[in-house]
Amino acid sequence: MTDAYLKKPLPSIDEQKDFYQQLRSRIEHWLENKSGPLSRFSKYLLFAPDLFHLLTKLMLDSRIDSKNKGMVGAGILYFITPIDFLPEFIVGPGGFLDDVVVAVFVINTLLNKFPIEVIEEHWAGDDELLSVVRGISNSGNKFVSKLPAGRLVKRFMK
Repeated sequence: MTDAYLKKPLPSIDEQKDFYQQLRSRIEHWLENKSGPLSRFSKYLLFAPDLFHLLTKLMLDSRIDSKNKGMVGAGILYFITPIDFLPEFIVGPGGFLDDVVVAVFVINTLLNKFPIEVIEEHWAGDDELLSVVRGISNSGNKFVSKLPAGRLVKRFMK
């Protein structure tokens, strides 16, 4: 990348909100016609935009040290990388399941290192952050281990 590209300003707050809303709408629309096993995970998929938003805001927070920002950056990169364990371009928005798993792992790690207020300050979701993280983590033991990303995250947690 060129220096000019790296110095390019971040998208405006309105552009960021537009992306966030577009992602949420895309997931909601995709879930409208889903039933069976995938419908059990729909509530987790709807957290994907909230978790992505949280990670991007944490990346810009000066209270988060560079080592932990590296982990946050890896979580963001996992979201935007086109090839991962459940690629969105093949699976559709259902491919965000593994991204949610990785994001929750990163956020759980940060919650153990920083005051919760620092993390919650950036949370845009409707539900309480700790409830979301606990819910996904607890449910995760049931279905996360079936996802390749879940198995990978569990290796890092040992």
